[in-house]
Amino acid sequence: MTGTELPDIQTPIVGPRSREWVDRLAARECPAITQRRSRRASTIGESDVDPIVWKEALGSCVVDEDNNRFVDFCSGFGVASVGHAHPHVVQAGQKQLGKLPHAMGDAFPDARRIELLEKLADATGLDHGILGSSGSDAVEAALKTARIATGRSKILAFEGAYHGLSYGALQVTHYKHEHFQKPFQNQLGTHVDHIPFGQLPSSLIEYGAVIVEPIQGRGGMRTPPGDWLAQLSSLARRDGCVLIYDEIYTGFGRTGDFFAWEHDNIRPDLLCLGKSMAGGFPISVCMGSKDIMEAWGASRGEAIHTQTFLGNPVGCAMALACIDVIESEGLAIQAQQKGVWLAERLQHLGKLRGRGLMRGLEIENSLSISRALLEKGYIALPAGIHAEVLAIVPPLNVSQVQLEGFCDTLEALV
Repeated sequence: MTGTELPDIQTPIVGPRSREWVDRLAARECPAITQRRSRRASTIGESDVDPIVWKEALGSCVVDEDNNRFVDFCSGFGVASVGHAHPHVVQAGQKQLGKLPHAMGDAFPDARRIELLEKLADATGLDHGILGSSGSDAVEAALKTARIATGRSKILAFEGAYHGLSYGALQVTHYKHEHFQKPFQNQLGTHVDHIPFGQLPSSLIEYGAVIVEPIQGRGGMRTPPGDWLAQLSSLARRDGCVLIYDEIYTGFGRTGDFFAWEHDNIRPDLLCLGKSMAGGFPISVCMGSKDIMEAWGASRGEAIHTQTFLGNPVGCAMALACIDVIESEGLAIQAQQKGVWLAERLQHLGKLRGRGLMRGLEIENSLSISRALLEKGYIALPAGIHAEVLAIVPPLNVSQVQLEGFCDTLEALV
């Protein structure tokens, strides 16, 4: 397998090996996590909608436990921008794992962590970073930084936004908030306001931070109107409010620019990055300008924001390799060019939202279409508050043959 092939479905997409693994999963994992047969069979009687169980992946291809080959148009939730198991990234991780798999967070760093922060500073134009393990980590680091820098507790976010589900991130998330927040409502604060995406507040003087996705991902691949982001930035600067860009989804070439903020040339005060940063290793960062980040002050022996796996050496080595692949293979420009091709190819099927290879096709019955695509060997999921779009988010180096195969299959289904 080279990772550039078309699908190859030899058995039912959830065959005997996958069902066996799913049954074992159902016996041990919290029922709220993975979609699996025991819950679905008992609640809606659909045992045929089990998930596939992944065995291996390379490039844009995924092979399941029943040896069916799929083409991944989700990029593993946006993680595999350079493709799954890119050799350069894997080799960097293996080499580091054999030398030093773990350092000590804020106490004792290793050289890879220092090199990664230097690389990120050069790439973003922002001076300092706080590393973490997930997108939620980066968001919470940004919110904490804004609170320390401004002394203001209130935060402005936007309807449809998705910033993660840990407690701090959950409060600024609005996407399906009734579902995600309701069980924990009495434990959440009242310091966050949400207004429609694309609407400007009259003032930001009472807010310490405004957090925004330059393109809403899970919320429906929604791009903001006109010069809205420029106006929001000007308003934040006028009122001394910290502007936070959540580029966990859009960062590292996904939208056709290395970072989405470059499209409008609006560098934020704080920038949250994750997902595709290390090609599969869980690592994230909040990068920030010198004046904002230095509001934390110098460490006095006990860091007031840290974690055990901060700056994990394996993750930092893989992130350095992943960034090198994106740069050396010109994957941002590939995303831009392939995104234009997709827009032209699919325009007769409906409106295509987004930019680059972060796309959403407005289409009816996107949930059933996504299942039908899976049966044909293509992994794609709905997005949007009402699942109003089919998300199209392949690896940036997806082959032209795979793009054409996906479009042909989608066209036939629609």
